[in-house]
Amino acid sequence: MNSEVKTGRTTLIIFIIAAAILSAAQTVVTTGISFITLDFHTTTNMAQLVYSSFLLVLGVMIPLSAFIARRFKVKTILISSLIIFLIGTIISFISPNIEILIISRVIQGIGAGILLPITQIVLFKVVPEDKWQVYMGLFGLIIGIVPALAPTLGGVIIDYVGWRPIFLIFAIIVAILILISLAAVKLEFETGDYPLDILSLMLCIVGCSGIMFGFNNITKNLSPVVIIPLIIGVISLVIFVKRQFSIKTPLVSLVPLKNKFFFAGTLFSSLLYFTMCGLNVIMPLFVQSVAHYTATESGLILLPATLVMIVFNFVGAIIANKIGVRKVLILSCIFSIVGYLAMTTYTMSTSMEYMAITQIIRSIGAGLGLMPAVTWTIAIVSGDVEDATAINNTVRQIIGAIGSAVAVVLMTLFAGGRISHSLISQEAFSQTAIMMSVLAVVSLIIVVLYIKDEVHDLI
Repeated sequence: MNSEVKTGRTTLIIFIIAAAILSAAQTVVTTGISFITLDFHTTTNMAQLVYSSFLLVLGVMIPLSAFIARRFKVKTILISSLIIFLIGTIISFISPNIEILIISRVIQGIGAGILLPITQIVLFKVVPEDKWQVYMGLFGLIIGIVPALAPTLGGVIIDYVGWRPIFLIFAIIVAILILISLAAVKLEFETGDYPLDILSLMLCIVGCSGIMFGFNNITKNLSPVVIIPLIIGVISLVIFVKRQFSIKTPLVSLVPLKNKFFFAGTLFSSLLYFTMCGLNVIMPLFVQSVAHYTATESGLILLPATLVMIVFNFVGAIIANKIGVRKVLILSCIFSIVGYLAMTTYTMSTSMEYMAITQIIRSIGAGLGLMPAVTWTIAIVSGDVEDATAINNTVRQIIGAIGSAVAVVLMTLFAGGRISHSLISQEAFSQTAIMMSVLAVVSLIIVVLYIKDEVHDLI
């Protein structure tokens, strides 16, 4: 192994480990929301911002990744993002009130929002294109396992010593990663004096924030806090898109979207992410509010499916590398359709075992589809991985946030405005599952019409 290859792989390993740790920060606080509510004498909605503010910042930061990758050195990006995250983590640990804690989570989100998409860019540049599927599968496996286990581990820590030590543990781990990065990261890519278009950045921030904020509040029906942010967000994004095509050095070049295959691949992965995020919200609602199981039992039902999905993120990429991405994505759609249709059979007395098994079927579909689709999509425009990665990640993040809100709204509307232990809520869940299965059928049509095995024939 020559020194350049070794340097590249060492850098990639450090990036992936850092990405896994920072990804865990998304979910680790979810088990501590009730404790934070009590400690700061605040409402659950306010405490929930400790989680959702982090996700919002991720969505806003991703479009900057193309500019950052072109402008700054790899080592500078890695260490800077870790330092920003470390500052947010320390403030979280010592935060005297809920407002400071939310601000500290925003700072953490900025660090994570820089690092996560750049990790994919480093992977695409370091790894030969014929091995992208395998490595993206491994990347999905690693950054999937840690966030999936984080709430459980966080819960144990919180039960014994409280929620603050979680941030102290993160601070220690990240500080060690910074020291390792200073010593071990030597890989560099070509950079230049690429200008930052401030107006595009502001339009992007307002657009993404407006849409995500509007849909996150959509449970309040068509109130001003829904309509106004959505209108502002949509108008800002329309202006943003037009501006990217009209200026010499755009924040994100949207040229890849003119490629119908890149567009189709992005649409497929976004629809898959939409249903995944929506499912993550409505399943616990059904299990706890309709079927009257406990929160612990809800976790036990969903945990096997989560672990299976993580494993199939890797398995799907391996299979796609062997038999072609088209067949894998068709299988993904079939498993998803079967899983969602099985959910329409749930009743208020459905056993935990039956729900766990059917969720595993559904999760196989999600796991088989996501990483192979993303990798295939980026490969279509492999000469422009920075912009392609930024576009793909941003669209998925926004669509996923919308999916979470829309799924809850649909289920609530079908239930007559209130989800409870009742037949109408049971039917509402079935109807929402049918809507999910329809989206899976649409995804299957996209695969049949646009997804091909030979990428180079489409370029």
